[in-house]
Amino acid sequence: QPLQMKTALQKEHRSLTLKLFGVAAGAFAFGFVLVPLYDVMCEVTGFGNQKNLALATVSSVGTHPDVNRTVTVEFVADLPSSGSWEFRPTVNSLEVHPGKMYETAFFAHNLTGKATVAQAVPSVAPGRATAYFHKTECFCFTPQNFAVGEQRMMPVRFFVDPSLPKVVDRITLSYVFYDSITRSK
Repeated sequence: QPLQMKTALQKEHRSLTLKLFGVAAGAFAFGFVLVPLYDVMCEVTGFGNQKNLALATVSSVGTHPDVNRTVTVEFVADLPSSGSWEFRPTVNSLEVHPGKMYETAFFAHNLTGKATVAQAVPSVAPGRATAYFHKTECFCFTPQNFAVGEQRMMPVRFFVDPSLPKVVDRITLSYVFYDSITRSK
């Protein structure tokens, strides 16, 4: 009987190991599918469309900035894997007045050893601030072509809508930078 229990336990462990491997493989695959899904979502909803965004937001920028209020905007850069890119914000945070246009940049350096195309996927936190944070120019709008070893500064122009709820005094703009397509020479 102890031999039968040991065999049953080994089968359970093997089954659990296979399930965990499947979850890990699924998460890895999801990371590669995320960029095309984001592109499709932007196309369908109109979010991220640079022309529509510029038309919709130009009228509300600079007309009535709230100089009596400041919001801290933090910048975060992340890579799905380490070693193939250097990617970071040029500043960690800015104190901004809602309604006023600001510009910052992110630094990217291709360490993959090959020419490639990369795509940044942005997110804004907290979720309630997403509707009030507007990027008018961003390297995340289009895929970025990089030569072998190329490095560059990539600008982001943004403003915070003055109607941002007063309880929100800190916004985090985060990017995940994916090496999306390898170009052939």
